[in-house]
Amino acid sequence: MGLLILYLISVHLTSLSFELKRFLAFFQVPSSDNLTGKTMPMATFSSSSLAFFPLSSFPTPLTIPSTSATLTFPSFLPKPPTPTPASSRSRMMMMMMGRGRGTGTGTGSSRIFPPPPKAVAIEKETPENERPSTFLRESDGDNHSPSSVRGRFEKMIRDAQDSVCQAIEAADGGGNFKEDVWSRPGGGGGISRVLQDGAVWEKAGVNVSVVYGVMPPEAYRAAKPADSADLNHKPGPVPFFAAGISSVLHPKNPFAPTLHFNYRYFETDAPKDTPGAPRQWWFGGGTDLTPAYIFEEDVKHFHSVQKSACDKFDPSFYPLFKKWCDDYFYIKHRGERRGLGGIFFDDLNNYDQEMLLSFATECSNSVVPAYLPIIEKRKDMPFTDHHKAWQQLRRGRYVEFNLVYDRGTTFGLKTGGRIESILVSLPLTARWEYDHQPAEGSEEWKLLDACINPKEWI
Repeated sequence: MGLLILYLISVHLTSLSFELKRFLAFFQVPSSDNLTGKTMPMATFSSSSLAFFPLSSFPTPLTIPSTSATLTFPSFLPKPPTPTPASSRSRMMMMMMGRGRGTGTGTGSSRIFPPPPKAVAIEKETPENERPSTFLRESDGDNHSPSSVRGRFEKMIRDAQDSVCQAIEAADGGGNFKEDVWSRPGGGGGISRVLQDGAVWEKAGVNVSVVYGVMPPEAYRAAKPADSADLNHKPGPVPFFAAGISSVLHPKNPFAPTLHFNYRYFETDAPKDTPGAPRQWWFGGGTDLTPAYIFEEDVKHFHSVQKSACDKFDPSFYPLFKKWCDDYFYIKHRGERRGLGGIFFDDLNNYDQEMLLSFATECSNSVVPAYLPIIEKRKDMPFTDHHKAWQQLRRGRYVEFNLVYDRGTTFGLKTGGRIESILVSLPLTARWEYDHQPAEGSEEWKLLDACINPKEWI
């Protein structure tokens, strides 16, 4: 009996040791940001999906235990370009950009760990009956001007929302977007538009937001490169500004592909106890295609438009951002990508600001010419129940990526964001079959092969 008691005590101590290691590891900064060993609150490193609904925004898939993020990257894939030290702030801030009408500041919880502190201070949204001319606050001074980067980016995303929605409604031939407008007392707001159960579109969401908030000092300190001059100085809260457009378009016809795009910009002001410190800024975004069946001319057209937009600014952009896109949309547990890629970039601030603003504008303006000609060709094609069932299986993969790997989705679900906004990127219908294997050489097999082995389309 004594030996049994000693054995049980040993097992219990081993379990406690394991849980303690998990607890301590949970408070470590992810090594991907070259900050291993620096402690910080759980909520500091989180997702950076855009605005009101979570869409893919980052270079590598990750696993998120409770509300902390730990990067996991498949060993056989080359790692995308290393983000700047600003990336940690970018990822956290953009995740918090609105969430529809949720507060975006929930605590989250875990069976083992205590609730984390509030990650970001953002005011609760208020419904509005009319769209304001701008969501920028007058207290921004020069930044409130229509000629400022903030003003021009807001105009760009609102113009893009209008043009994309007009093209979507025209292609549908009868469906109309439902619009929600919201604001915050301290400045900022957004416009959410969803068309559902139309003639062509199963579900289409196109949303914009402008958000003001405050980064906790721990986030700023962890993301900022170490400086011997301020190792003993703890910065105060860091005000931030963020704006973006985000969209997912799910057509009904299985021969018509799904499209996702989002483009965003944000800034951090100087910490409140360090007036005059330089303002930081970043751009991010991308556009990607997710078909159920491959029409090579369609995929080539789509990628050609992306390449054309990139080449106007830097010939290295398309191959770089195409690879980044392929690497991000990887469903680790399936060993395949969500779709056939496009372009993706994040935390860009190592080029001229005006150039990157023009680049983001060009990319957003390329959405309609890259996608709508494909929809017009495929929306009325006849299809069978077999084709529809395969589309639903691929929609299941879309759901899996968004719920398991997308940073914005997982963080939003754990922190009590507005559920309708978090899940608006998901299709109305999806399907799972046990151990489904398409016949080798079939059209379904060709799509799966392209998702497992990314191709150079142009």
